[in-house]
Amino acid sequence: MRPKMIIAVILIVLGIVVLAYSGISYKTRGKPVDIGPLHVVTTERHFIPPVVGAIVLVGGIMLLVLDTRKA
Repeated sequence: MRPKMIIAVILIVLGIVVLAYSGISYKTRGKPVDIGPLHVVTTERHFIPPVVGAIVLVGGIMLLVLDTRKA
């Protein structure tokens, strides 16, 4: 397989996963806060909306179509 085709398949799979779950949310560690003897660890929540999944899916399909046309 050519590298462009592999990237296209990965983008298509990721786009389908994001659309299937109606967006994906994930957490990352925030900055730790030390207030005297207290140590507080925060988390930040992030969300990947389904629109991004649709854009990635269309981009993967376009990359796949353009790659197979040149071959």
